[in-house]
Amino acid sequence: MSGPVLVTGAAGFAGQHLLRLLATEGPVVGWYRPDTTHPDMAGVSWAAVELLDRAAVADAVRELAPSAIYHLAGVPHVGDSWAHAEETLAGNVVGTLNLFDGLRAAGLAPRVLITSSATIYKPSTEALTEDAPIAPNTPYGTSKLAEEMVALGAWREHGIPVVITRSFNHIGPLQSPAFAAPGFARQLARIEAGLMPPTLMVGNLEALRDLSDVRDTVRAYRALMQSGRAGTCYNVCSGTAVSMQAMLDGLRAHVRVPVTVTQDPARMRPADTPIVLGDRSLLTADTGWEPTYPLATTLADLVEYWRAQALAERG
Repeated sequence: MSGPVLVTGAAGFAGQHLLRLLATEGPVVGWYRPDTTHPDMAGVSWAAVELLDRAAVADAVRELAPSAIYHLAGVPHVGDSWAHAEETLAGNVVGTLNLFDGLRAAGLAPRVLITSSATIYKPSTEALTEDAPIAPNTPYGTSKLAEEMVALGAWREHGIPVVITRSFNHIGPLQSPAFAAPGFARQLARIEAGLMPPTLMVGNLEALRDLSDVRDTVRAYRALMQSGRAGTCYNVCSGTAVSMQAMLDGLRAHVRVPVTVTQDPARMRPADTPIVLGDRSLLTADTGWEPTYPLATTLADLVEYWRAQALAERG
């Protein structure tokens, strides 16, 4: 009998959406960081495992003997990585190294999906393929490139079948408001609820980003676990670039009160790539995956999520 599917970082944004997708298909175990919380979800068992604790990871992996692993755990924020470089590198590289060391020590070789990032690529005005030049320009991107190297080493040297996603921006309900889209949506919902003045604080609205609905993103993860090629990197993206201004306009269309937009210098990044656009041809060719959520639907759902939070806050 094969072991359960393991999802690390399961209590996080994408992790919770992935659990909803997987929980109906068989036993799933979600790892979350000690001293944090996790949601109760049908069909999911939970374990608190500190990925930076090498011995704890080895013990947990050996006991669980998972049949497949979705490794979503890590430090997710690009902008914050400048102020927290050490934490970012540890969370995204050391934690992944400990996971593979634990598998090797237990003699296990399950299929492992590693979630890397489009931030590893050299900035370009063209649609990025998986063969595009590599040159990360943030501590976060550097950490994700190192994570890829750890994973590919586990495949080449120890035969652990890894599939790597180079995930572009994905948005939707449950995402931290530290990110642009949910940050805008939260402010708009709180303005609408009368919880703050009608002024929206924003960063750079000229940047163009390839945006996907998180529910499509986790569908791509599952598809890659089913038919992606081991040792291969795949862009997970929509293939369309949208300006932050257009995204904000899309969110504002769902708000019932007038809002003034003001640029906040504190929200500007030290290095902000003007355009990030991906080519998803390889992902679609190998799995048949296509995005299914229109951006308008994603933005509407995002506003509704934060509207509910604002109404609960108002009481």
